Amino acid sequence: MGPSVSFLGHASTLIEIDGVRVLTDPLLRSRITFLRRVVPAAPEEMSQNIDVVLISHLHHDHCDLESLAMLPDAIIIAPQGAGGYLRTRGKLSNVIELNEGESTQVRGLIFTAVHADHDGLRPPLGPRAIALGYVVSGNDGTVYFAGDTDVIPEMATLPMPESRGLDVALLPVWGWGPNLGPGHMNPQRAADALDLLQAKVAVPIHWGTLFPAMLKTTLPGSRALLSQPPRQFAELAAAGGSGTEVLVTEPGERVRTTHE
Repeated sequence: MGPSVSFLGHASTLIEIDGVRVLTDPLLRSRITFLRRVVPAAPEEMSQNIDVVLISHLHHDHCDLESLAMLPDAIIIAPQGAGGYLRTRGKLSNVIELNEGESTQVRGLIFTAVHADHDGLRPPLGPRAIALGYVVSGNDGTVYFAGDTDVIPEMATLPMPESRGLDVALLPVWGWGPNLGPGHMNPQRAADALDLLQAKVAVPIHWGTLFPAMLKTTLPGSRALLSQPPRQFAELAAAGGSGTEVLVTEPGERVRTTHE
C-alpha cells in the first residue's frame, strides 16, 4: 500500500503513511480574518485522531490557533522561531521546531524540513519565523508538502529514499483571491516544479476554498478563480515531460496511491 492523501481544503491535507495520520496546515473553521470558506467543510473524521500536525509558516490561513486547539493530542512540527508563539498564544505544549535541513522522527515516520520561498511573518506585526516545506517518509512511501512557495532549485534535491523516489507532491497552485503575491505558484509555475520533483503523483492544493468575505463569488471571473487553477495545472502537466500524474481532488476527497 502506498501513502493515502485527502484534500480537506486550502493547504489542509490528511497524509496517512504506515498507519500514522498527519494533518498539514489545519484550517477547520468556516472563517478566518477576512476570509470565508466557500465550499462545504471536509468530513469531521478527516481531522480526528491526528498524530502529527505540520505547520508550514505563521500566516493566518496556514497557522490557525483555534483549529490547532481542536487537535490537543497531536504533536506539532513547526518552523524554527514559531514555537514560542504557539506555546504562549496558542497554549500548545507538544511543539517541535525544525530549521531547514533538520529532521525528526515521530511514530516511525521521518519528517524533514526543506526550504520554501515565502515570507514567514505573522501579520500584521509578527512574530516572524521561517517558512518551510516538509518531506514525510515511511515504509509505505514519501510525500512532499510544499507549504507556500514559488519554484525553487531545492525541489530537485529533496531528501528521500533513492531507491524509491517521490510518491506524492502536494503543490499549491493558487491562493484565496484574484491575485498572487510573491512566494506563490500559479498553475504554470506548479507544472514547472514537476520537472524538478519527478513525483509519481501530484495533488494540487491551496485553491478553491477561501475567498474574501467582502467579495461575492458571483462576480465575473470569481467562479473560474475558484475552480480552474487545478485543472489548468493538470492540463499543463499532461503537456509537459515530467510523467507525473495529477489527481485533482475536491475538498473531502481521498486519493490512494501505490508506489512500485
